[in-house]
Amino acid sequence: MADEGIEYDMVIKQEGPKKVDLSTQIDSEAIQKAYNEVRDDTSETNWLVLKYNGERIVCSGKGTSFERFKDEFGENDRAYGYIRVQMGDEMSKRQKFLLLTWVGEDVGVIKRAKMSTDKALVKNILSNFAVELQLENKSEFDINFFKDQLNKAGGANYGTGVRDL
Repeated sequence: MADEGIEYDMVIKQEGPKKVDLSTQIDSEAIQKAYNEVRDDTSETNWLVLKYNGERIVCSGKGTSFERFKDEFGENDRAYGYIRVQMGDEMSKRQKFLLLTWVGEDVGVIKRAKMSTDKALVKNILSNFAVELQLENKSEFDINFFKDQLNKAGGANYGTGVRDL
């Protein structure tokens, strides 16, 4: 059967490469809640950890034990940690906060590089800290190392309040 007198327009739609959204999302509400808990002096929670779940940064843990905090960071992980550390001596106690970026030894180059831009998203929420560290080795997870870094950033150190005579 012939279609006489009917014209057909054939349109071939050419599609380019599909665009993939590589932008990182962040679970702001849950992270803000955990951050406020760590900052609250009446709360026992003194740390939180943020990790990647696909292309989304989420709060993966929070707690009170430094050993548990340390265990949150694995060789395949990209993570951010926020910890409250009590500083001072018998004359004066104060809370200081430390932000750390963890890049495990087994993390690839592209994922490592992406963390530098993603850190800005994290710092929009975890905005109050005295020291920022980047760690790549589990041996650096030492509470005394953290305290030394906080002391250096703190300026004046008045000692123990006891004089040698």
